[in-house]
Amino acid sequence: MTGEISIGRAAEATGVKIATIRYYESVGLLPRPPRTESNRRLYGEPDLARLRFIRHARELGFEIEAIKAMLDLQARPELPCAEIDALARTHLADVTRRISSLDGLKRELERMINSCRRGRVADCRIIETLQHHELCRHHRPTPDARRRPTKGRGQRQ
Repeated sequence: MTGEISIGRAAEATGVKIATIRYYESVGLLPRPPRTESNRRLYGEPDLARLRFIRHARELGFEIEAIKAMLDLQARPELPCAEIDALARTHLADVTRRISSLDGLKRELERMINSCRRGRVADCRIIETLQHHELCRHHRPTPDARRRPTKGRGQRQ
């Protein structure tokens, strides 16, 4: 294979760290490359293209198993792309759920910060909310957390 490059050059060319390239090899995302007599890895253009694909998929948040499935399907171009479409749709639904959860977290943090009276730590509403999950509006409290805490230092009276 002509145009083979070292792992360091492959890392530079693709923006994937050396340790990550080794990891991708270990989990089967990237085939183990041929080695020189001195045991140095050698990568060709197909390897670099695959690394770029993996990096982009990871940047979009795809899990390793989904990337493996897409790469396996990519190797069989005659197949319909319905399975890849399903993987992307499932991932989009997961991303949408995470965004919704993050929006809720943001609102709760804003509520906690806005309730702060800027007084003493003993009277801090942020600490109080973090100590007593039932005061948090973002998550549904667990059955144990639904009981109101006894009033004491640092809690609303």
